[in-house]
Amino acid sequence: MAEGREKEGLKGSSRYFTTMVSTCVYNVTSGEILERRNTTSYFILLGIFKHTRSHLFLFVVVLTMAIASLMGNALMLVLILLDPRLHRPMYFLLSQLSLMDLLLVCTIVPKMAADYLTCNKAISSTGCGLQIFVSLTLGGGEGFLLAAMSYDRYVAVCHPLRYTVLLSRRLCLQMTLASWFLGAADGLMQAAAVLSFAFCSAREIDHLFCEAPMLVRLACADTSVFEYVMYICCVLMLLVPLSLILTSYGLILAAVLQMRSNKARKKACATCSSHLSVVGLFFGAAIFIYMRPKSYRSANHDKVVSTFYTIFTPVLNPLIYSLRNSEVKEALKKWLRKCTNFRCQQT
Repeated sequence: MAEGREKEGLKGSSRYFTTMVSTCVYNVTSGEILERRNTTSYFILLGIFKHTRSHLFLFVVVLTMAIASLMGNALMLVLILLDPRLHRPMYFLLSQLSLMDLLLVCTIVPKMAADYLTCNKAISSTGCGLQIFVSLTLGGGEGFLLAAMSYDRYVAVCHPLRYTVLLSRRLCLQMTLASWFLGAADGLMQAAAVLSFAFCSAREIDHLFCEAPMLVRLACADTSVFEYVMYICCVLMLLVPLSLILTSYGLILAAVLQMRSNKARKKACATCSSHLSVVGLFFGAAIFIYMRPKSYRSANHDKVVSTFYTIFTPVLNPLIYSLRNSEVKEALKKWLRKCTNFRCQQT
């Protein structure tokens, strides 16, 4: 009896999976027909997952990571907002990093999940342009925000007594606004330029979301000038903040080497290690995507790395800062104690 039920269960799940795949094939085919009829309004996002059992498992893993990222970054924002001890420039910049990661996940993951579950992979030109604008705004802004955070670490290690003077709230706000503005300017320029091209009939984007380099490959016109300008913009948006970060940490390293106390050295290294980890994750992925020569590019590699920096990096950032930062851990414990006491009072 038990064997029979198990076989029936396996047959039922197999039948369900086969039905889902055949439905998806029908929907994709319908979408492609619709695409050919209206080639001026829509693109087709091919995505990163196929409708196989292994890819279904990977999809669940990625979706779980995305949900964890949303919860982790939202928690960081709440802790920094509610705990008075975290109302300092360093944590204000960290809250902006969490906000950027939160928005990036919200921009990419819902559409990716909907495409996979409904098999309707069409995206309008407006939606595509919005994804390009938002992803570049957040990506470019995050690079300059990490540069501002490195300046914060430089002042904290090298000029601790003048910290409030050299990094006032006004300067902190100005650096944050400049990060958002520079990212938005880059995103607006690239989104408008890419969507101004005429695209060929096969408007299939072999990616999990709309990204400027992917759309340029679909253009019918000569894009060599734009690709050159885009490459220069990417180099500036990556190398300018990276050079500022390296300068800050070069000065920090010189100051640490001059410290006589081992305790002071360990404290300085602990202060900077979290930020350096985030810098390595962000710039490593961004340079791999945007600064490789064209001959070395592969659609599959680009999809994997894009998934890494749009989903996995945002979930790692709050973990890195919470596990290595005693003040954040104390704020979390305090918040958990308050929640526990509130529940006890309710019962």
